[in-house]
Amino acid sequence: MANESNGTEQASLTRGERVRAAARTLRTPRTASWVADETGVSVKTAQKYLEQLVEDNVLQKIEQGEQTLYCVDQLMATYREVAALQREHDREELTTAAESIRSKITDWKASYDVETPGELRASIADLDDSDEIETRREAASEWEHLNDRLPIVRAALNEYDWAAKRDTISV
Repeated sequence: MANESNGTEQASLTRGERVRAAARTLRTPRTASWVADETGVSVKTAQKYLEQLVEDNVLQKIEQGEQTLYCVDQLMATYREVAALQREHDREELTTAAESIRSKITDWKASYDVETPGELRASIADLDDSDEIETRREAASEWEHLNDRLPIVRAALNEYDWAAKRDTISV
């Protein structure tokens, strides 16, 4: 098995659990053969569980020539993330999170006199101070992360009432 560091943990999981766990991390499209190698199962077993995950809208299947590739269905993952935010946080907490994200980004723009995380990363080329370089790298990385998070928080807020009405169980 390619992932020896998790050998003990992997051994306690069933074949299906190993494939499902590996599949949920597929940001780069991979073949069933690759997943089989990573999880220590046959290609046929990997294909079986990967196809189930495609049917469950967890994975996306991509036909590329003669190859079939699988990766996380980002649209569905985003929907699940929005739903989780709506269930775990009230509207005020989500509003505060959005404000905090915008405030941090505004502060970085002002502090470093840049408009994007890419510009902040580019500014590192002009520096000699290793502490300042690391500080800017960390800020750029967090800025990129927050740029990805903000639309998800906004979506959770935009559809909060709609989701709350549909998330109640009728008895």
